[in-house]
Amino acid sequence: MTTTATRFDGQVLTPADPGYDAARTVWNAMVDRRPRMIVRAAGVGDVVAAVRLARELGLEIGVRCGGHNAAGFAVPEDGLMIDLTPMGGVRVDPVRRLARVQGGALLGALDRAAQAYGLATTAGNVSHTGVGGLTLGGGMGWLARQYGLACDNVVSYTVVTADGEVVTASRGENPELFWGLRGGGGNFGIVTEFEFRLHHTGTRTLVAEFDFRAEDAVPVLEGWRDLNAVAPRQATFTADVGSGPGGPIATVGFVWVGEPEEGRRLLPAMRALGRPIGARVTTPSYLELQTRNDTTGGHAYRRYSKGLYLRRFPVEAIEAFLLRGGSDLSDDPFLPASGLQAHGGAIDDVPDADAAFSHRGTMVEFGAGSRWSDAAEDEARMGAARAAGAVLEPYASGVYVNSLTADELADGRRGVRRAYSAEKLARLTALKTAYDPANVFHLNQNIRPSQ
Repeated sequence: MTTTATRFDGQVLTPADPGYDAARTVWNAMVDRRPRMIVRAAGVGDVVAAVRLARELGLEIGVRCGGHNAAGFAVPEDGLMIDLTPMGGVRVDPVRRLARVQGGALLGALDRAAQAYGLATTAGNVSHTGVGGLTLGGGMGWLARQYGLACDNVVSYTVVTADGEVVTASRGENPELFWGLRGGGGNFGIVTEFEFRLHHTGTRTLVAEFDFRAEDAVPVLEGWRDLNAVAPRQATFTADVGSGPGGPIATVGFVWVGEPEEGRRLLPAMRALGRPIGARVTTPSYLELQTRNDTTGGHAYRRYSKGLYLRRFPVEAIEAFLLRGGSDLSDDPFLPASGLQAHGGAIDDVPDADAAFSHRGTMVEFGAGSRWSDAAEDEARMGAARAAGAVLEPYASGVYVNSLTADELADGRRGVRRAYSAEKLARLTALKTAYDPANVFHLNQNIRPSQ
């Protein structure tokens, strides 16, 4: 297909074309922008041509992988959207334990291809997330405490730069770009292929969950916190608080990737935390684990969330976590679901200077999020999620770049400064200036080039 003087192997959609609305729909119904054109890239050549065409026409560029970014950066109003989803292939070399993953692949495709050989790499907790967005921001998952973040397992990147050039970034080739892509987001180019290191994980897991009334949960969460400090790396501790049939419920537990019988050794200590009102111990396959948090109909929901990193979790923070921004332990339907996921282990083994990703000393990652259908509830829902984050701010050490919201990013560099140390932000700014001095790739958690 030809648009202006440019030929594409993939599909080019304009507002009058069938499939246009489906292609511009992302994982947040509040995002309703209309690109001038959507290039559904069939390969690297299409990405190069699309970048050059957008610059020629003076159009903003948005890049879609899985479409999960709640701010909707992938969808530029009256701009050019580069849709990588047709580039969703995964090739596994089981002998060398490597996977070559195209830039539009979803995490589930990577998981399925690797698990055919009993292999895996850190790949989030939701299978319909895009590999690209997750990995470029860092990439937490159930294997991170054993093998590091997703970005720690990348061997090389193939990147289309703002000039429309194709370069490789690895420790031996363009090493500074390799450093920045490991946590610096989509600021430096469009990654069309990732090469990941895989690990022998087997196919088995164990998930343990214990429910407590929120009013009884402070000592439970204190004990959970202390157990987490000495837990084996195969265990990722989790905690959640949300609505239950008789009032707010706090759930604590862990996810174990490995032989379930080994994970069961932690169960007596978990059961000793208190008297649960419910308990579940299951042994899903790794692929089942990776899809257990998937949702259907997600594109129809409006979404907002807040995230924070916590290096400590004192009793005051526990009490604030349970309140979720409310004034008491009521079951207000507008209060967001809130959760914690433990870091540590192999994440902390990587020297801080080794990658752009920051906050390796995190104890737990906090998230509070809501989804709803009625636009009339927007302000109340978003305000409640902000309040849930605000009560934990005194204990926060920073923010995960992938969790930054549009309102946090709208205030200049304030949001990005929370995601990186001053030293790393200066280094990232220099890298941005070198690879994208005109800030062509600015629809992201933007690191601005030097003026």
